[in-house]
Amino acid sequence: MTPAGFLAALADRVAGRLGPGILRVGIDGVDGAGKTTLADRLAEVLEARGTRVIRASIDGFHNPRAVRYARGKTSPEGFYTDSFNLAALKHDLLDPLGPRGSGRVRRAVFDHRTDQAIDAPYESAGRSGVLLFDGIFLHRPELRSYWDLSIFLDVPFAQSYARMAVRDGSDPDPEAPTNRRYFLGQSFYLKTVGPQKLAHIVVDYADTAQPRIIRG
Repeated sequence: MTPAGFLAALADRVAGRLGPGILRVGIDGVDGAGKTTLADRLAEVLEARGTRVIRASIDGFHNPRAVRYARGKTSPEGFYTDSFNLAALKHDLLDPLGPRGSGRVRRAVFDHRTDQAIDAPYESAGRSGVLLFDGIFLHRPELRSYWDLSIFLDVPFAQSYARMAVRDGSDPDPEAPTNRRYFLGQSFYLKTVGPQKLAHIVVDYADTAQPRIIRG
């Protein structure tokens, strides 16, 4: 399937779930899977069709550095357990977009690059549209019930770490010592949570030039 055809097919699946209120769509996958780029491109397709889109990312809901690294900078458990402020994510974004929510949201609360809170004002989500939310660990027990539609990008670690090496200058070997925190943390998530089985839609995204919907 061509990238354009794939995006159209994915947009069709999102559109098929639209109804009153905001459809909360989670785009999950390991680091380097291509979640953010896909979410941005899918937003463009949906907006061109006249659908209002709210874009947000787990990156806007990090914990402060002291919390993230409390178990040590190489701790896989710390990466999975302490990276994100799930309470703020629910309170400021996911709950307000639910069936009984206020519709008043903040799309980000923390900048992990400066290690400072973001004093962003609340905004109105409107009465209808789509939240496209990308991030890692989105099918964890604390979050999985929030997604009206969830997408998992299935990408082998060898491929995802090669992409991150190009993007970030990191070591392309998943098992390199510098990758221990992230590789083992995400391996734990894949094995214990099984997002491939929980997602509504699973995409083979190993080759972004030829993506393939393999379930959903």
